[in-house]
Amino acid sequence: MTELTQRTLRDLAQEMDEPIQEVVSKAVEAYRRQRLLEQTNAAYAALRSDPEGWREELEERELWDNTLADISDDE
Repeated sequence: MTELTQRTLRDLAQEMDEPIQEVVSKAVEAYRRQRLLEQTNAAYAALRSDPEGWREELEERELWDNTLADISDDE
């Protein structure tokens, strides 16, 4: 770990009034979520570039929308 990273962690921990380990845990979780969103976006971009696959996706969404509408109407 670089000196700059260590200093940044100390500063953040002090600012947040939390142990450094908690700051690291939160940072790792935030990074994990960011990566998940990036991977999801990449997968959707790939799907959109496949006309047949994208058409199937849209059809499936429409089925789900109809199913959710049926549930809402029953309540």
